[in-house]
Amino acid sequence: MSVLLAVSGGIDSMYLANRAPELFSGEEFSIAHCNFRLRGEESEGDEAFVRSWCEDRKIRLHVAHFDTAGVAQERGISIEMAARELRYDWFASLCEQFGYRGVAVAHNANDNAETLILNLLRGTGSRGVRGMAAESCRESGLVILRPMLDIDRKSIESWMRGKGCKWREDSSNGENAYKRNIIRNEVFPIFERINPGFLQTLNSDMKRLAQADDIADSYFRAALSKVTDIRGIVIDRLLELEHWEPVLWRLLEELSLSEQTFGKLTALLRKYKNYPRGTVTVGGKVFQSPLGQAVIKGGRISIHKGCGQASSEP
Repeated sequence: MSVLLAVSGGIDSMYLANRAPELFSGEEFSIAHCNFRLRGEESEGDEAFVRSWCEDRKIRLHVAHFDTAGVAQERGISIEMAARELRYDWFASLCEQFGYRGVAVAHNANDNAETLILNLLRGTGSRGVRGMAAESCRESGLVILRPMLDIDRKSIESWMRGKGCKWREDSSNGENAYKRNIIRNEVFPIFERINPGFLQTLNSDMKRLAQADDIADSYFRAALSKVTDIRGIVIDRLLELEHWEPVLWRLLEELSLSEQTFGKLTALLRKYKNYPRGTVTVGGKVFQSPLGQAVIKGGRISIHKGCGQASSEP
């Protein structure tokens, strides 16, 4: 078996590359490097560094160059989102073409905790507090491997310095232009003052929350066949459930409804459930999100993706 390693040249990914023989014992591996062309000469320097590292060790290297800013503008998405889509689409094509069993990324304990805080600030369901999985699969079929989730960044830096390993510094990591950088550079130092072991605490909590979410998922799967048919979510059947609100949240999760919009939907359904029949009209209501809309018609809630609006007001 062989594994593809996503290597940017930064300290985390170079730790992954240097420790790959241990992390993937008995497996062959190749390197994939994305040049997003966002930092001028610095981006070119990263590519040259990774090329040199691979040449010295006679390791196969794949390199892709992306017009990330252009793609972001064309698709109307953020630079971060464009980079994410571009790299994972490319990784999927490499795995299919060369038979890699998956792509290994250098997400570590710090990244996991940062993602948790971002999800909480953005608003999330139970899936958003699970943390990253050691192995996951995207819709494209791409398997993503995360062998470093239990390793924090301080341990990574200590190991790299102790072994005399080199890496490239990304100057944008010190800038607070991105939300993740603000959490990393400003928020986490405060957390560390309050609790020096906060990373371990957050990562342990995420594992326990993932276990609780698995139980909730079993309940959801059992409820799914009861409350849905080919036309959508049957409202009367949904409201018979003891825990109908979290089931509805999970059913509509793909729309990413705002908390305000979801609250208006559930408030309407509570009135429909608790007031005498015929006194509350629910039909014809539309609840918008940027990703689509939930439409109530004929006693059902139907999901329509790709027809959302910027406003989340129903």
